[in-house]
Amino acid sequence: MALGAPLLPGTRSEIGRIALRRDRLLAAFTLISGIGLALGTPFALKSGAEFFMPLTAALVIAIALVPVLEWLERRRIPSALAALFCVLVFLIIANIAIAAIVVPATDFFQLLPSRISRIQHNLSPLLDLYSTLEKSVNKMFRQIASTPVRQSPTAAVAPPSSILELAATSAPTVIVQFFFGILIVFFFLSGWSGMRRKTITGRTSFDGAMATARVIQDVVDDVSAYLGTITVINLTLGAVVAGALYFIGMPSPLMWGGIVALLNYIPYFGPIIAMFLLAIGGMMTFTDIWVAMLPPAVMIGCHLVEANAITPLIVGHRLTISPLMILISISFWGWVWGTAGALLAVPLLIIIQTVLGAAGKPDIAGFLFEHGTLVQQERERRRRNDGDGE
Repeated sequence: MALGAPLLPGTRSEIGRIALRRDRLLAAFTLISGIGLALGTPFALKSGAEFFMPLTAALVIAIALVPVLEWLERRRIPSALAALFCVLVFLIIANIAIAAIVVPATDFFQLLPSRISRIQHNLSPLLDLYSTLEKSVNKMFRQIASTPVRQSPTAAVAPPSSILELAATSAPTVIVQFFFGILIVFFFLSGWSGMRRKTITGRTSFDGAMATARVIQDVVDDVSAYLGTITVINLTLGAVVAGALYFIGMPSPLMWGGIVALLNYIPYFGPIIAMFLLAIGGMMTFTDIWVAMLPPAVMIGCHLVEANAITPLIVGHRLTISPLMILISISFWGWVWGTAGALLAVPLLIIIQTVLGAAGKPDIAGFLFEHGTLVQQERERRRRNDGDGE
Protein backbone atom coordinates (compact mmCIF):
# COMPACT_ATOMS: atom_id res chain seq x y z
CA MET A 1 0.00 0.00 0.00
CA ALA A 2 1.41 3.36 -1.00
CA LEU A 3 2.11 6.00 1.61
CA GLY A 4 -0.69 8.49 1.97
CA ALA A 5 -3.20 6.16 0.30
CA PRO A 6 -6.61 6.10 1.94
CA LEU A 7 -7.39 3.12 4.15
CA LEU A 8 -9.95 0.67 2.92
CA PRO A 9 -13.12 0.31 5.03
CA GLY A 10 -12.17 -3.24 6.02
CA THR A 11 -8.68 -2.16 7.07
CA ARG A 12 -10.05 0.72 9.11
CA SER A 13 -12.46 -1.64 10.85
CA GLU A 14 -9.67 -4.10 11.60
CA ILE A 15 -7.51 -1.36 13.12
CA GLY A 16 -10.44 -0.24 15.27
CA ARG A 17 -10.97 -3.80 16.54
CA ILE A 18 -7.27 -4.14 17.37
CA ALA A 19 -7.32 -0.82 19.27
CA LEU A 20 -10.44 -1.94 21.13
CA ARG A 21 -8.82 -5.23 22.14
CA ARG A 22 -5.71 -3.37 23.31
CA ASP A 23 -7.74 -0.92 25.40
CA ARG A 24 -9.82 -3.75 26.86
CA LEU A 25 -6.67 -5.69 27.72
CA LEU A 26 -5.07 -2.69 29.44
CA ALA A 27 -8.31 -1.93 31.30
CA ALA A 28 -8.65 -5.55 32.45
CA PHE A 29 -5.00 -5.62 33.57
CA THR A 30 -5.52 -2.39 35.53
CA LEU A 31 -8.69 -3.76 37.15
CA ILE A 32 -7.03 -7.05 38.13
CA SER A 33 -4.00 -5.20 39.53
CA GLY A 34 -6.27 -2.91 41.53
CA ILE A 35 -8.20 -5.86 42.96
CA GLY A 36 -4.94 -7.60 43.91
CA LEU A 37 -3.63 -4.45 45.56
CA ALA A 38 -6.90 -3.98 47.46
CA LEU A 39 -6.81 -7.59 48.69
CA GLY A 40 -3.15 -7.51 49.69
CA THR A 41 -3.03 -4.11 51.39
CA PRO A 42 -5.00 -5.09 54.55
CA PHE A 43 -2.68 -8.02 55.28
CA ALA A 44 0.36 -5.81 54.71
CA LEU A 45 -1.06 -3.21 57.12
CA LYS A 46 -1.85 -5.89 59.68
CA SER A 47 1.54 -7.59 59.54
CA GLY A 48 3.34 -4.22 59.59
CA ALA A 49 1.21 -2.70 62.35
CA GLU A 50 4.30 -1.70 64.37
CA PHE A 51 5.18 0.75 61.60
CA PHE A 52 1.92 1.65 59.85
CA MET A 53 -0.27 2.15 62.93
CA PRO A 54 1.81 4.84 64.70
CA LEU A 55 2.56 6.46 61.33
CA THR A 56 -1.15 6.70 60.45
CA ALA A 57 -2.14 7.88 63.92
CA ALA A 58 0.57 10.54 63.84
CA LEU A 59 -0.54 11.78 60.42
CA VAL A 60 -4.19 12.01 61.52
CA ILE A 61 -3.18 13.93 64.67
CA ALA A 62 -0.91 16.21 62.64
CA ILE A 63 -3.67 16.97 60.12
CA ALA A 64 -6.03 17.80 62.99
CA LEU A 65 -3.41 20.22 64.40
CA VAL A 66 -2.81 22.01 61.08
CA PRO A 67 -5.40 24.79 61.79
CA VAL A 68 -3.61 25.60 65.06
CA LEU A 69 -0.27 25.64 63.23
CA GLU A 70 -1.61 27.96 60.52
CA TRP A 71 -3.12 30.25 63.17
CA LEU A 72 0.30 30.55 64.83
CA GLU A 73 2.10 31.07 61.50
CA ARG A 74 -0.25 33.92 60.58
CA ARG A 75 1.06 35.66 63.70
CA ARG A 76 4.60 35.43 62.31
CA ILE A 77 5.69 32.57 64.56
CA PRO A 78 8.31 30.38 62.81
CA SER A 79 7.03 27.05 61.56
CA ALA A 80 9.37 24.98 63.71
CA LEU A 81 8.43 26.87 66.87
CA ALA A 82 4.72 26.66 66.03
CA ALA A 83 5.05 22.91 65.40
CA LEU A 84 6.86 22.47 68.72
CA PHE A 85 4.07 24.35 70.50
CA CYS A 86 1.43 22.09 68.89
CA VAL A 87 3.31 18.95 69.92
CA LEU A 88 3.69 20.21 73.51
CA VAL A 89 -0.02 20.98 73.71
CA PHE A 90 -0.85 17.50 72.46
CA LEU A 91 1.55 15.89 74.96
CA ILE A 92 0.04 17.86 77.84
CA ILE A 93 -3.48 16.82 76.86
CA ALA A 94 -2.40 13.18 76.46
CA ASN A 95 -0.63 13.26 79.83
CA ILE A 96 -3.74 14.66 81.54
CA ALA A 97 -5.85 11.94 79.92
CA ILE A 98 -3.43 9.23 81.11
CA ALA A 99 -3.43 10.59 84.65
CA ALA A 100 -7.23 10.98 84.75
CA ILE A 101 -8.19 7.66 83.14
CA VAL A 102 -5.44 5.04 83.17
CA VAL A 103 -4.20 5.54 86.73
CA PRO A 104 -7.59 5.37 88.52
CA ALA A 105 -8.81 2.62 86.17
CA THR A 106 -5.78 0.48 87.02
CA ASP A 107 -6.45 0.87 90.74
CA PHE A 108 -10.21 0.34 90.38
CA PHE A 109 -10.12 -2.82 88.29
CA GLN A 110 -7.40 -4.34 90.45
CA LEU A 111 -10.21 -4.67 92.99
CA LEU A 112 -12.22 -6.87 90.64
CA PRO A 113 -11.16 -10.25 92.15
CA SER A 114 -12.16 -9.09 95.64
CA ARG A 115 -15.54 -7.79 94.39
CA ILE A 116 -16.60 -10.98 92.62
CA SER A 117 -18.91 -11.95 95.46
CA ARG A 118 -20.67 -8.57 95.33
CA ILE A 119 -21.13 -8.81 91.57
CA GLN A 120 -22.47 -12.34 91.97
CA HIS A 121 -24.87 -11.13 94.65
CA ASN A 122 -26.17 -8.39 92.37
CA LEU A 123 -26.61 -10.85 89.53
CA SER A 124 -28.31 -13.51 91.65
CA PRO A 125 -31.90 -12.46 90.76
CA LEU A 126 -31.09 -12.92 87.08
CA LEU A 127 -29.11 -16.09 87.66
CA ASP A 128 -32.01 -17.63 89.55
CA LEU A 129 -34.09 -17.43 86.38
CA TYR A 130 -31.51 -19.37 84.39
CA SER A 131 -30.26 -22.25 86.49
CA THR A 132 -28.06 -23.70 83.77
CA LEU A 133 -26.45 -20.35 83.12
CA GLU A 134 -25.97 -19.88 86.86
CA LYS A 135 -23.89 -23.04 87.12
CA SER A 136 -21.58 -22.02 84.31
CA VAL A 137 -21.23 -18.45 85.62
CA ASN A 138 -20.55 -19.69 89.16
CA LYS A 139 -17.86 -21.95 87.80
CA MET A 140 -16.28 -19.03 85.96
CA PHE A 141 -16.53 -16.81 89.05
CA ARG A 142 -14.89 -19.47 91.21
CA GLN A 143 -12.04 -19.71 88.75
CA ILE A 144 -11.61 -15.92 88.77
CA ALA A 145 -11.96 -15.73 92.56
CA SER A 146 -9.17 -18.26 92.95
CA THR A 147 -6.66 -15.99 91.24
CA PRO A 148 -6.04 -13.19 93.85
CA VAL A 149 -3.32 -15.19 95.60
CA ARG A 150 -1.37 -15.52 92.38
CA GLN A 151 -2.01 -11.90 91.38
CA SER A 152 -1.19 -10.34 94.75
CA PRO A 153 2.48 -9.66 93.95
CA THR A 154 1.53 -7.64 90.84
CA ALA A 155 -1.10 -5.66 92.75
CA ALA A 156 1.66 -3.96 94.71
CA VAL A 157 3.14 -2.42 91.58
CA ALA A 158 2.25 1.27 91.36
CA PRO A 159 0.36 2.25 88.20
CA PRO A 160 1.92 4.81 85.86
CA SER A 161 1.22 8.42 86.79
CA SER A 162 2.11 10.05 83.47
CA ILE A 163 2.54 9.28 79.81
CA LEU A 164 6.32 9.17 80.16
CA GLU A 165 6.10 6.69 83.03
CA LEU A 166 3.63 4.64 81.03
CA ALA A 167 6.05 4.54 78.10
CA ALA A 168 8.97 3.72 80.42
CA THR A 169 7.11 0.75 81.94
CA SER A 170 5.97 -0.58 78.54
CA ALA A 171 7.75 -2.76 76.05
CA PRO A 172 10.60 -1.17 74.08
CA THR A 173 8.47 -1.41 70.93
CA VAL A 174 5.85 0.86 72.47
CA ILE A 175 8.52 3.41 73.41
CA VAL A 176 9.90 3.40 69.86
CA GLN A 177 6.40 3.75 68.38
CA PHE A 178 5.56 6.60 70.74
CA PHE A 179 8.64 8.70 69.94
CA PHE A 180 8.38 7.78 66.26
CA GLY A 181 4.82 9.15 66.23
CA ILE A 182 5.82 12.33 68.05
CA LEU A 183 8.65 12.96 65.58
CA ILE A 184 6.30 12.37 62.64
CA VAL A 185 3.85 14.94 64.05
CA PHE A 186 6.60 17.51 64.61
CA PHE A 187 8.31 17.18 61.23
CA PHE A 188 4.98 17.02 59.38
CA LEU A 189 3.81 20.26 61.01
CA SER A 190 7.16 22.05 60.71
CA GLY A 191 7.33 21.32 56.99
CA TRP A 192 3.62 21.64 56.27
CA SER A 193 3.64 25.06 54.62
CA GLY A 194 6.61 24.29 52.37
CA MET A 195 5.31 20.84 51.48
CA ARG A 196 1.88 22.21 50.53
CA ARG A 197 3.43 25.03 48.47
CA LYS A 198 5.71 22.61 46.64
CA THR A 199 2.85 20.18 45.96
CA ILE A 200 0.66 22.92 44.49
CA THR A 201 3.34 24.71 42.47
CA GLY A 202 4.62 21.39 41.13
CA ARG A 203 1.49 20.94 39.01
CA THR A 204 1.93 21.51 35.28
CA SER A 205 -1.37 23.38 34.86
CA PHE A 206 -3.28 26.02 36.76
CA ASP A 207 -6.36 23.79 36.98
CA GLY A 208 -4.27 20.97 38.41
CA ALA A 209 -2.73 23.28 41.00
CA MET A 210 -6.15 24.57 42.04
CA ALA A 211 -7.56 21.04 42.26
CA THR A 212 -4.61 19.91 44.39
CA ALA A 213 -4.96 22.92 46.69
CA ARG A 214 -8.67 22.29 47.04
CA VAL A 215 -8.18 18.62 47.96
CA ILE A 216 -5.51 19.44 50.54
CA GLN A 217 -7.67 22.13 52.11
CA ASP A 218 -10.75 19.91 52.12
CA VAL A 219 -8.88 17.09 53.87
CA VAL A 220 -7.54 19.46 56.53
CA ASP A 221 -10.88 21.20 57.02
CA ASP A 222 -12.94 18.01 57.22
CA VAL A 223 -10.60 16.08 59.53
CA SER A 224 -9.91 19.01 61.86
CA ALA A 225 -13.59 20.02 61.92
CA TYR A 226 -14.70 16.48 62.71
CA LEU A 227 -12.07 15.80 65.39
CA GLY A 228 -12.42 19.25 66.93
CA THR A 229 -16.22 19.11 67.05
CA ILE A 230 -16.39 15.52 68.26
CA THR A 231 -13.73 16.22 70.90
CA VAL A 232 -15.76 19.09 72.34
CA ILE A 233 -18.93 16.97 72.27
CA ASN A 234 -17.23 13.97 73.88
CA LEU A 235 -15.62 16.08 76.62
CA THR A 236 -18.99 17.66 77.37
CA LEU A 237 -20.63 14.23 77.45
CA GLY A 238 -17.91 12.91 79.74
CA ALA A 239 -18.27 15.90 82.08
CA VAL A 240 -22.06 15.48 82.29
CA VAL A 241 -21.75 11.73 82.97
CA ALA A 242 -19.03 12.38 85.57
CA GLY A 243 -21.24 14.94 87.34
CA ALA A 244 -24.21 12.58 87.38
CA LEU A 245 -22.08 9.71 88.71
CA TYR A 246 -20.71 11.98 91.43
CA PHE A 247 -24.21 12.73 92.67
CA ILE A 248 -25.20 9.06 92.85
CA GLY A 249 -22.04 8.19 94.80
CA MET A 250 -19.99 6.39 92.13
CA PRO A 251 -16.27 6.43 93.00
CA SER A 252 -13.78 8.02 90.58
CA PRO A 253 -16.38 9.91 88.53
CA LEU A 254 -13.70 11.71 86.48
CA MET A 255 -12.24 8.38 85.44
CA TRP A 256 -15.62 7.13 84.26
CA GLY A 257 -16.30 10.40 82.46
CA GLY A 258 -12.95 10.09 80.69
CA ILE A 259 -13.69 6.48 79.69
CA VAL A 260 -17.07 7.52 78.27
CA ALA A 261 -15.50 10.43 76.37
CA LEU A 262 -12.72 8.26 74.94
CA LEU A 263 -14.96 5.37 73.88
CA ASN A 264 -17.45 7.76 72.31
CA TYR A 265 -14.89 8.32 69.52
CA ILE A 266 -15.87 4.82 68.32
CA PRO A 267 -19.38 5.14 66.88
CA TYR A 268 -21.97 2.51 67.85
CA PHE A 269 -19.56 0.11 69.55
CA GLY A 270 -17.89 2.56 71.95
CA PRO A 271 -21.03 3.50 73.93
CA ILE A 272 -21.93 -0.20 74.28
CA ILE A 273 -18.50 -0.98 75.73
CA ALA A 274 -18.75 2.04 78.06
CA MET A 275 -22.18 0.88 79.25
CA PHE A 276 -20.81 -2.61 79.93
CA LEU A 277 -17.85 -1.23 81.91
CA LEU A 278 -20.14 1.05 83.93
CA ALA A 279 -22.40 -1.90 84.69
CA ILE A 280 -19.42 -3.85 86.04
CA GLY A 281 -18.28 -0.81 88.04
CA GLY A 282 -21.78 -0.30 89.45
CA MET A 283 -22.04 -3.92 90.54
CA MET A 284 -18.58 -3.69 92.11
CA THR A 285 -19.60 -0.59 94.08
CA PHE A 286 -23.27 -0.96 95.12
CA THR A 287 -25.02 -3.88 96.78
CA ASP A 288 -28.47 -3.15 95.34
CA ILE A 289 -28.84 -4.27 91.73
CA TRP A 290 -31.16 -1.36 90.87
CA VAL A 291 -28.70 1.19 92.23
CA ALA A 292 -25.85 -0.65 90.49
CA MET A 293 -27.66 -0.23 87.15
CA LEU A 294 -27.95 3.56 87.58
CA PRO A 295 -24.45 4.34 86.17
CA PRO A 296 -25.02 2.55 82.82
CA ALA A 297 -28.56 3.96 82.66
CA VAL A 298 -27.22 7.51 83.15
CA MET A 299 -24.60 6.96 80.47
CA ILE A 300 -27.11 5.57 77.94
CA GLY A 301 -29.54 8.41 78.63
CA CYS A 302 -26.86 11.06 78.08
CA HIS A 303 -25.59 9.27 74.98
CA LEU A 304 -29.06 9.10 73.41
CA VAL A 305 -29.49 12.84 73.86
CA GLU A 306 -26.03 13.52 72.46
CA ALA A 307 -26.31 11.17 69.46
CA ASN A 308 -29.84 12.10 68.41
CA ALA A 309 -30.03 15.82 69.21
CA ILE A 310 -26.72 17.52 69.96
CA THR A 311 -24.31 15.93 67.46
CA PRO A 312 -26.63 16.20 64.40
CA LEU A 313 -27.39 19.82 65.34
CA ILE A 314 -23.72 20.83 65.70
CA VAL A 315 -22.07 18.69 63.03
CA GLY A 316 -24.87 19.22 60.50
CA HIS A 317 -24.93 17.69 57.05
CA ARG A 318 -21.41 18.71 55.94
CA LEU A 319 -19.76 15.77 57.66
CA THR A 320 -22.65 13.35 57.38
CA ILE A 321 -21.31 9.87 56.67
CA SER A 322 -23.23 6.75 55.76
CA PRO A 323 -23.74 4.54 58.85
CA LEU A 324 -22.96 1.51 56.71
CA MET A 325 -19.60 3.00 55.69
CA ILE A 326 -18.84 3.80 59.35
CA LEU A 327 -19.55 0.21 60.40
CA ILE A 328 -17.43 -1.17 57.56
CA SER A 329 -14.58 1.22 58.40
CA ILE A 330 -14.68 0.37 62.11
CA SER A 331 -14.77 -3.36 61.38
CA PHE A 332 -11.91 -3.13 58.88
CA TRP A 333 -9.54 -0.92 60.87
CA GLY A 334 -10.47 -2.69 64.11
CA TRP A 335 -9.49 -5.98 62.51
CA VAL A 336 -6.25 -4.50 61.18
CA TRP A 337 -5.06 -2.55 64.25
CA GLY A 338 -7.42 -3.38 67.12
CA THR A 339 -8.68 -0.61 69.40
CA ALA A 340 -6.32 1.97 67.88
CA GLY A 341 -7.69 1.16 64.44
CA ALA A 342 -11.28 1.55 65.65
CA LEU A 343 -10.42 4.99 67.04
CA LEU A 344 -8.85 6.00 63.70
CA ALA A 345 -11.64 4.50 61.57
CA VAL A 346 -13.83 7.58 61.11
CA PRO A 347 -10.99 10.12 60.46
CA LEU A 348 -9.47 7.75 57.90
CA LEU A 349 -12.88 7.30 56.29
CA ILE A 350 -13.24 11.08 56.02
CA ILE A 351 -9.80 11.39 54.38
CA ILE A 352 -10.50 8.58 51.91
CA GLN A 353 -13.93 9.95 50.99
CA THR A 354 -12.54 13.47 50.50
CA VAL A 355 -9.74 12.29 48.21
CA LEU A 356 -12.01 9.97 46.22
CA GLY A 357 -14.61 12.72 45.92
CA ALA A 358 -12.02 14.97 44.27
CA ALA A 359 -10.24 12.31 42.21
CA GLY A 360 -13.39 10.51 41.10
CA LYS A 361 -14.54 7.06 42.11
CA PRO A 362 -13.81 4.14 39.77
CA ASP A 363 -16.97 3.10 37.93
CA ILE A 364 -16.45 -0.67 38.04
CA ALA A 365 -20.11 -1.44 37.38
CA GLY A 366 -20.08 0.86 34.34
CA PHE A 367 -16.87 -0.73 33.13
CA LEU A 368 -18.36 -4.22 33.33
CA PHE A 369 -21.95 -3.69 32.28
CA GLU A 370 -22.31 -0.34 30.50
CA HIS A 371 -19.19 0.05 28.37
CA GLY A 372 -17.79 -3.39 28.99
CA THR A 373 -18.07 -7.03 28.05
CA LEU A 374 -21.82 -7.53 28.22
CA VAL A 375 -22.62 -4.52 26.03
CA GLN A 376 -19.87 -5.40 23.56
CA GLN A 377 -21.22 -8.94 23.26
CA GLU A 378 -24.73 -7.61 22.76
CA ARG A 379 -23.53 -5.27 20.00
CA GLU A 380 -21.65 -8.08 18.27
CA ARG A 381 -24.75 -10.28 18.41
CA ARG A 382 -26.93 -7.53 16.92
CA ARG A 383 -24.36 -6.86 14.19
CA ARG A 384 -24.31 -10.55 13.23
CA ASN A 385 -28.09 -10.68 13.23
CA ASP A 386 -28.26 -7.62 10.99
CA GLY A 387 -25.73 -9.16 8.61
CA ASP A 388 -27.66 -12.42 8.42
CA GLY A 389 -30.88 -10.50 7.74
CA GLU A 390 -29.33 -8.76 4.80
